[in-house]
Amino acid sequence: MTGQKPETETEFDVVVIGTGPGGEGAAMQLAKSGYNVAIVERHKALGGGCTHWGTIPSKALRHSVSRLIEYNNNPLFSGPGWQSGMTFSHILHYAESVIRKQVKLRSSFYDRNGVTVVHGTASFLDKNRIRVTKLDGSVDDLITQHVVIASGSRPYHPADIDFDHPRIYDSDKVLSLSHEPKTILIYGAGVVGSEYASIFRGMGVKVDLINQRDRLLSFLDAEISDALSYHLRNSGVVIRHNEEYESITGYDDKVVLKTKSGKTMAADCLLFANGRSGNIEDLSCDVVGLEPNYRGQLEVNENYQTAVDNIYAVGDIIGYPSLASAAYDQGRICASAIINGESDKALVSDIPTGIYTIPEISSVGKTEEELTEMKVPYEVGRAQFKHLARAQISGADVGCLKLLFHRETRELLGLHCFGERASEIVHIGQAIMEQKNGGNTIDYFVNTTFNYPTMAEAYRVAALNGINRLAL
Repeated sequence: MTGQKPETETEFDVVVIGTGPGGEGAAMQLAKSGYNVAIVERHKALGGGCTHWGTIPSKALRHSVSRLIEYNNNPLFSGPGWQSGMTFSHILHYAESVIRKQVKLRSSFYDRNGVTVVHGTASFLDKNRIRVTKLDGSVDDLITQHVVIASGSRPYHPADIDFDHPRIYDSDKVLSLSHEPKTILIYGAGVVGSEYASIFRGMGVKVDLINQRDRLLSFLDAEISDALSYHLRNSGVVIRHNEEYESITGYDDKVVLKTKSGKTMAADCLLFANGRSGNIEDLSCDVVGLEPNYRGQLEVNENYQTAVDNIYAVGDIIGYPSLASAAYDQGRICASAIINGESDKALVSDIPTGIYTIPEISSVGKTEEELTEMKVPYEVGRAQFKHLARAQISGADVGCLKLLFHRETRELLGLHCFGERASEIVHIGQAIMEQKNGGNTIDYFVNTTFNYPTMAEAYRVAALNGINRLAL
């Protein structure tokens, strides 16, 4: 293919590979700074995996199922004449409408800012020349001073599992689920596996969640992890800890999973949700001397610069934290480094975690376990959602807000939220944690008047609860 004559050769200041959050963040910042930017997208529609297979569709699914659960549990809608069922295809139809809106919106960003969009698969000819192979086999060459790799990731596929089988899914393929399963095995109890366990169980599907570790989402504060385990089990999810698969076999009417511990499980279908791999293979990185790790990820410095001085990388292709929110900021920081020689910005040290289980989870800062290990004298303030008027009104009374703060300075050290709207609630505490010169103090929540009734009132309740403990 390298010997094929290109149809066009076009020069740009920067070529960005991938239109997910990282690529978009970089392209927008560069374009607004007067750079001539091209962005390459291998798929027909813009938005990357975040828009089409990951964050947006899965959260749209979660929202629909959460509303279905709320509907079924609301006495206003009980009794004859009310339909309480919803098929997976109905929910997917809603997700598709959200995706279309997102694609239209994101496409307008590139049009408005004069970014050239090139559809095709990008690969390096050298560090200043990108070849784009289009669907019809023709090629265009892009000559550039800088390259930003934002090609994203895909679900990890072990070689011994047949992902072409119609009953074996990954987190991308599950969005094209064509039948209505009554039972499902979910292998991998990380963020994606836990979220889909909530979604399927909310639709009445029997779920076995197989976890390789000894507890769910072990990076979370243990109290929050325990709360998730309790509520998943309480809803009927069977959680199996410390299990690894020996074999996964698909049949015409079921999938059978055998574990290394000797167990055999069967279900209508299986979702494999155990890690992701970087989309690196088609880039011909060896041509420019870039060496990805075993998961197809690239190493970068604090400016998101790779080992090749004019090539940068952001988003899932560099691994942790693999969050759409962080990827967008990484793109902007990377663009700043290209513009100024080095970036004058940096990711915030405490990146909020948003996990869209039912109920959802969000946290920022230290956990109790980390503070104990660090021998930091901390105290805990809690607010149970069942005690909040707004939660009682909305029926979202499952969950809590937990504040960790220094006993002496009263500085907020970490906050952890479990329950409806947790991913929104967390940002109030995050904003206070980022304050300098004494602005980060739990007293803010006591001295500030919150709207009533609101879920945000949980901060005042939790702060008072924690301060009261100081007197003990």
